[in-house]
Amino acid sequence: MDIQSRLTPLQPDQMSDDQARVLADILKGPRGNLDGPFLAWIHSPVLADHAQRLGAFCRYGTALESRLTELAILTTAAWWRSQAEWQIHEPIARNAGLSDSVIDAIRQQRTPTFTCIDEQCVYEIGQSLYQTRRVDTALYEQGIALFGEPAMVELIGVYGYYSLVAMTLNAFEVRRDLDSPLPFDE
Repeated sequence: MDIQSRLTPLQPDQMSDDQARVLADILKGPRGNLDGPFLAWIHSPVLADHAQRLGAFCRYGTALESRLTELAILTTAAWWRSQAEWQIHEPIARNAGLSDSVIDAIRQQRTPTFTCIDEQCVYEIGQSLYQTRRVDTALYEQGIALFGEPAMVELIGVYGYYSLVAMTLNAFEVRRDLDSPLPFDE
């Protein structure tokens, strides 16, 4: 996969010991690549180290089903119009069971028609956070009833972490899949 950014490319022989260590940790972890924000974060090995561990938890370790985590990620990618985040996670979301109609509506900045109440709740929590910076009592209580408190805390963490990812990808103009059209207008 060809990836580019506005950052100075790092070659293995030019990396500090800390950068090389973090790169090795990322490559041996569940991701197995330097895709997405890691291309930028590796320039700051301490940030990369902390962020990659938080990201591994947010993506692979929460109590939420993968389908719901990926829905939160796509909701975030669409909000931030993060090209690479969308390109990375759209196929993962499809494989996790998110419907084409939900995915397409989110990409087009339209409210999806949901058939699953848990998906609707995850989406509405994200929209509420992004639009009002709060989650009202009724939506909060619905989230607690559907997911429980630990998973609700983790869901908010997923939204926060992937906002950091989106900002990183946008600020440093990280691009992947250079032969495909961008999912969002610029």
